[in-house]
Amino acid sequence: MPNKEEPVVIESSFHVRYAETDAMGVVHHAGYLVYFEEARSHYMRELGSDYATIENDGFRLPVSEVGLRYVGSLRYGDRVKIRAWVDENKSRRIRFAYEVFKEGDDSVLVTGFTQHIWTDHCGKVTRAPQQWLKIMST
Repeated sequence: MPNKEEPVVIESSFHVRYAETDAMGVVHHAGYLVYFEEARSHYMRELGSDYATIENDGFRLPVSEVGLRYVGSLRYGDRVKIRAWVDENKSRRIRFAYEVFKEGDDSVLVTGFTQHIWTDHCGKVTRAPQQWLKIMST
């Protein structure tokens, strides 16, 4: 049986901002979705694309499903490190996976995924354009 190729994993990092924390000084649970979005956008830029180009080509990638698992937390001033990769790339949907760390520590704090559906500019589900399937499969 052939081995499945390892996915392209791209890391991004930035500091936790004060506005992202709750009264206990830790990142609010919803903040990790924003971190996923930043990691996904960075991932696409690193592959030579971005959401603006997708939208200019007449397509959208709305989120259709989200999952997160919290094992630890980050605090204001910590440096966040996020690994992102394409976990599934189908003709009408794409699924990104994520791992969140505190920079300098190899312990995974949060894992998760976002699933997206390809639509046209009117919101009708469509097939991914070939150039995007190819870019996301690298």
